[in-house]
Amino acid sequence: INGFAVLLALGNSFLLIVYSAILKRKVLWGNIAVSLVTGLAFIYGANATGHWSYGIIPAIFAFLFHFGREIIKDLEDVKGDAAANAATLPIRYGNRVAYAAVTAIYIVLAIVTIVPYLAGIYNVVYIIIVTLGVDALLLLVIGVLWLQQEKANLGALSVALKIDMLIGLAAIYLGR
Repeated sequence: INGFAVLLALGNSFLLIVYSAILKRKVLWGNIAVSLVTGLAFIYGANATGHWSYGIIPAIFAFLFHFGREIIKDLEDVKGDAAANAATLPIRYGNRVAYAAVTAIYIVLAIVTIVPYLAGIYNVVYIIIVTLGVDALLLLVIGVLWLQQEKANLGALSVALKIDMLIGLAAIYLGR
């Protein structure tokens, strides 16, 4: 496409190699790497249209969304990660710290999702969909994490968050 796209692709490829070799077993660094690559996909896609800056808002949303989801997946995979000597957030600091991290990330995300509407970037359709479809689920996820801490719930939350990504994309698309 252009030089910027090549740099993004090379940078993401390098980051994924480092993730696989080192970062996936480090507290939060693996989560950050995966979230960053996910967010940068929106910059890459927007760049293909000639307007890379259009991808900034979805990239920020994707980064925060996946950052919280990656920690939830770490909570779900504690036994396997411990067997592989991975130093994830719940293994190193306990589940309560991981719950607090997800809570903080998702509260920040819920607040940040309002900003594009207030700035006039997205319209009323966006704010309705994002508030009822995305932010409401984020708050539900936070509640379930703290109140119903069974492992089965973590898997269900992870699946619900995957589905919620589509709702977030619809909010951005329809709210333009």
